[in-house]
Amino acid sequence: MIEFKMPSLGADMEDGTLVEWRKKPGDLINRGDIIADVDTQKGLIEIEVFEEGIIERLLLEEGVKVPVGTLMAVLRPLDGETEDKDTSSVISPEEPEIREEAAVKPSIEKEERRVKITPLAKRIAQENKVDFSVIEGTGPEGAIVKKDIEKTMAGSAVPSKEVVRPDEQAKAASPTIKKELRTPSTKAIRTAVAAAMSKSNREIPHYFLEKKINMSNAMSWLKEINSHRPVQKRLLAAALLIKSVAASLDEVPDLNGVWEDELVIKNEINIGFVVSLRAGGIVVPSLKNADLKSVDEIMEWLNDVIPRARSFNLRSSELSDSTVTISSLGEGGADKVFGIIYPPQVAIIGFGNIIEEPVAQDGMIGIHPMLFVTLSGDHRATDGMIGSRFLTALNKHLQTPEKLGRV
Repeated sequence: MIEFKMPSLGADMEDGTLVEWRKKPGDLINRGDIIADVDTQKGLIEIEVFEEGIIERLLLEEGVKVPVGTLMAVLRPLDGETEDKDTSSVISPEEPEIREEAAVKPSIEKEERRVKITPLAKRIAQENKVDFSVIEGTGPEGAIVKKDIEKTMAGSAVPSKEVVRPDEQAKAASPTIKKELRTPSTKAIRTAVAAAMSKSNREIPHYFLEKKINMSNAMSWLKEINSHRPVQKRLLAAALLIKSVAASLDEVPDLNGVWEDELVIKNEINIGFVVSLRAGGIVVPSLKNADLKSVDEIMEWLNDVIPRARSFNLRSSELSDSTVTISSLGEGGADKVFGIIYPPQVAIIGFGNIIEEPVAQDGMIGIHPMLFVTLSGDHRATDGMIGSRFLTALNKHLQTPEKLGRV
């Protein structure tokens, strides 16, 4: 059997609350399918499955708080392998939500019936005055789930018992609800990040390096490339910096690893990119296989992921498996950024603001755009010599941006 466990969505996550199952026993699951919604300090996250099979059993009740690594569901492989362990028990919340609700009696002649509805679906229905007693559920055992309520509100199922004008109905529709559900408090985000960084600071012996890089070639290349493009297709320096980090990790792979009692070098280069949230706090989505992406593909990823990160609309796969992290404050930010390593990673790279400075070059003094790059490394895994090799490789790649742009 295939065991599906609560994934870790970063070092700052210890548990999450199972809000709603998206699948039910007997459903076929393909790689990348969404199996559940989980509420975390990063907001409501869609949890994906990366195995193929048929759901044999869901082991948790909706509403229960689930520690990272807890077995949540069991899948039967498509080859028909039989179950070899007892997974019959179902974990319920400490204070279980009512799963069956008394239906509203449409007339005194009709008998009262019980309606199965998930806690989240019930909450949305009550907030928007939707009569869920007349809705046909599509969830496990015929339970009414969130999408059933949303479908009703969109007007494609049985209408609510109150007459709602189309303009009012549109305002009450799911996007607004999702936004409210997906927005965690700033305090919760800061608390989670602070806990993870405090632990990192206590347990990881950090070393810090910095290098000043002349960005004249890189900025000139970007200006030339962008001069031939429409505004929506133009490249930002961040895309080039991510590509240069990926290329440098190819040359110095010791920094592309995790610490698991010893250094484990990862084959994939998955770069976590720190995104600041407008209300405060950060979230770190991961760009998978960054070394295989072109600069244009990286720019497309940034344009897509940053707005979704700030609206708390990321999937579980986008918040896991980073092998190294980049922190870039961008234009107008601080000149230098010294990051704290995001465990179990062993390095974080910080990019400050690009500033104009007088620089001596070929016996002449000129004004050049300069960038301070910092590296925070885990001394258990690497040392200053390895870190210096990485920064040297990074400088080399940024002096020949046209080569990065061809990949």
